[in-house]
Amino acid sequence: MLNNYLFIFEAIAVFLAVGYLLLAVKQDIRCWIAGIISSSIYLFLMFQANLYMESMLQIFYILMGFYGWIQWNIKAEDDKSLLITTWTFKKHFLVVSSILGFSLLFGMFLGTYTQAALPFLDSLTTFGALVATYMVAKKILENWIYWFFIDAISVMLFLNRELYLTALLFCIYLIIIFFGLRTWIKEYKSQEVA
Repeated sequence: MLNNYLFIFEAIAVFLAVGYLLLAVKQDIRCWIAGIISSSIYLFLMFQANLYMESMLQIFYILMGFYGWIQWNIKAEDDKSLLITTWTFKKHFLVVSSILGFSLLFGMFLGTYTQAALPFLDSLTTFGALVATYMVAKKILENWIYWFFIDAISVMLFLNRELYLTALLFCIYLIIIFFGLRTWIKEYKSQEVA
């Protein structure tokens, strides 16, 4: 009986998560509401699947949902919305190196001291998602590239844990990411002209 309820909760979380991403592509502030609700459901589901880092990630997503809502509501001095920006190669190198380093450390810790499933992949997707979520809240263009790699790895992680709807969700994300990147590049270029 519990598995039936988990499947229903997973389906609701998937629906809201797709809504979040589609709204984020359009830079619609309502994306954060869908994300907060979806993450609240996923917090429970990931804990049930023994994906402890993913569980912690959901708490972060909930908090970042509120942060993103606030960031996207703040108007610049000239009364314009938050603009899309980019990071330098050096910053990306430092960020990616940090993600890999923390993933290795936490993966070793979880592998040694817990019953965590796939501790290294769980850590890698979690730390990558921490950074990518921050990038979305700040409207950093390259967030879509980070999400592509994170979500591709997540598909394997969720298939392994028999979270099939969630694995499907991340396959859908991989498609939406392409459109998100294209849309944000177009917006970024129009900002440069204006």
